[in-house]
Amino acid sequence: MAIQLDKPVRDALARAVTAYLKDELDVEIGGMDALLLLDFLAERLGPHYYNQALHDAQALLQAKLEALGEGFYELEKPAKL
Repeated sequence: MAIQLDKPVRDALARAVTAYLKDELDVEIGGMDALLLLDFLAERLGPHYYNQALHDAQALLQAKLEALGEGFYELEKPAKL
């Protein structure tokens, strides 16, 4: 599944790539080249960032669920038989 970005976001990112290359590397590229580079980076790097975000979200959710479970134990009342 390819990463799909809204056109305004994609255009803004392409402008950011263009500005970065010009400012930091003294390389000038056109808008189409920036979009192609952005697509390449999204295809090659995007899945790694996406997977890491999933792992981070899973770890956060696990920690929250553990804290919630501990909260239930704290609510327990002593019971006599």
